[in-house]
Amino acid sequence: MLHLALFENTLDFFVKGGVFMAVLLLCSFVAVTIILLRSVALRRRAVIPVLIEKEINKIRPGDEPEHLRHLIQDDPSPLSRIVEVAVRPYNATKQETLEVVQSRARQEIVRLESGLFILEIVVGIAPLLGLLGAVTGLVRVFGNIGNGVMSTSDLRGIASGIGEALSTTIVGLAIAIAALVAYSYFSRRVERLAVEMESLLIDLIEKIFQNNRGAEAFAPEANSLEGATR
Repeated sequence: MLHLALFENTLDFFVKGGVFMAVLLLCSFVAVTIILLRSVALRRRAVIPVLIEKEINKIRPGDEPEHLRHLIQDDPSPLSRIVEVAVRPYNATKQETLEVVQSRARQEIVRLESGLFILEIVVGIAPLLGLLGAVTGLVRVFGNIGNGVMSTSDLRGIASGIGEALSTTIVGLAIAIAALVAYSYFSRRVERLAVEMESLLIDLIEKIFQNNRGAEAFAPEANSLEGATR
């Protein structure tokens, strides 16, 4: 009976929130969906496969990355797609290779960040929707008092009406806090993965062009994957 009463009270809490509560619940559903999808997509092994990482580390300076080319053929990871343009068998200078890699890296970083802007939107609108729901509820309470529907001596009824009005504020703030934590975590994770991919690709390109000292000088500060996240 206690569990049933608790469920009924919780359901009543959300039902009395009205249309704004429904919108907030929709925002929470969207936020949870994005969080789950990004949690799967931003796993390290899904972005930086262990086999490809090991193969890059195994390559010796001046070696042809033939085995690496075979590994990345059927691999859908972001690192594989970036490495694919770095190890294409075409005659290009180091600087030209870096420019192509950096361009592909920007595309992959955008893919990794997909959906995060929705969390950012939820962070902004959830508290505002909660506040709007609270203000609307308070207007209804005081409107009932003004119309004589509710007596000013009915303090319990007034308190109950104000409590119902503020329920959307509570839910809106809770959703915004959770979405902000998730957004900050995933943004930082994308940056960290970008730095790791940058380190691997710098190492790979240096090894490929080890015997070609006539190529243009490589400046990590000017050509970094981390810069693609900005």
